[in-house]
Amino acid sequence: MSDESGSAGGGGDDLSSLSGFFFYVFIVHPATAWILKPGRFDRKKSIMYAIGFLALLAAVKTGMEMQAKGPNHYSLLNVSRNSSPLDIKRAYKKLSLQLHPDKNPNDPNASSKFDRVKKAYDVLIDMEYREVYNKFGQDGINSSKRFDETQFFMELGVFYVTWGIMAYVLTLGKRSSLGRQWTFTGLIVMLVVEITLMTSQGSPFPSWFMPQNTEYEAVWLLHTLFPAFMNGCRSIGSYLYVDLDAQTRQLLLALQEQNKDILLVLRDVQIGVQNVQATGGGGGGGRLATAGVVPPVGATARATPTGKIKELQDRLQVSNSTVQQAVGQLKSEKSNSNFGFYAMILGYVAFSYIFSS
Repeated sequence: MSDESGSAGGGGDDLSSLSGFFFYVFIVHPATAWILKPGRFDRKKSIMYAIGFLALLAAVKTGMEMQAKGPNHYSLLNVSRNSSPLDIKRAYKKLSLQLHPDKNPNDPNASSKFDRVKKAYDVLIDMEYREVYNKFGQDGINSSKRFDETQFFMELGVFYVTWGIMAYVLTLGKRSSLGRQWTFTGLIVMLVVEITLMTSQGSPFPSWFMPQNTEYEAVWLLHTLFPAFMNGCRSIGSYLYVDLDAQTRQLLLALQEQNKDILLVLRDVQIGVQNVQATGGGGGGGRLATAGVVPPVGATARATPTGKIKELQDRLQVSNSTVQQAVGQLKSEKSNSNFGFYAMILGYVAFSYIFSS
């Protein structure tokens, strides 16, 4: 990556992230929505195509930006992040002999190449400059920037609150709840990683991991990829969302209608039985009386067909009223399950700023 990019959380980095944000929102998101349109592909294929499209586009866009930035100081000198001053001095001596303008009279860019190598050497050979370069890039060297915790956490708060507001606005609505949770989870993870990278003494990376890249470049990469991640969460989350409340409400309404139909049928049956009894057909109670058996008090109505139907009708009416109450609760229910999640985001930012040491 380049020496010319802005400092972490600085104006150039924010501008690049915002341009990527608008690119993904107004171009990539509609294209992803076209891929995920119901009925266009199978469900699994739609998700795979959308993820592959977003990953490919993010990789190409980020790769082009990295190529435009050019190599950083470590890549120019062909040394690693953990190289000693002696290793850097040897690498510079070797390159200076190869790239010196006197040895390349036919190369019009020989002088600029030699100056870039000399500039990289001057930064990396000085341990103080080297630490600033690792954390803040070339702009940090140009402005003699030093790590100030108050300023760092203020810039961090502005950046993440801004992105949090934009992410929240883009994921408003019940259908985007899943994408909203994924987006804010990624935002919190990115915040923790950035704080870890920028507040650590020395490089927190193992020597084998990105050996020629700095903490500043890792933060830049996170900021650059976040718009793609956010829009992927937004698109796929909306596609996978299932409104359980709506489905439950539909089932309860269907059950309510079924109960009404059963009640109507039972009422017709009850009228028919009463007509049969009125015409002398008799019932279970009459047979008991004829046999000389006196039914228990309060059980005569239940022993007759009419009584049994009435009992079933009463139970169905109770069930119907219960279904109506459940439907009413679902219609009036307002979900507040995400309140704690959003409070955690604000609390973490406030905690990092107030109690930083």
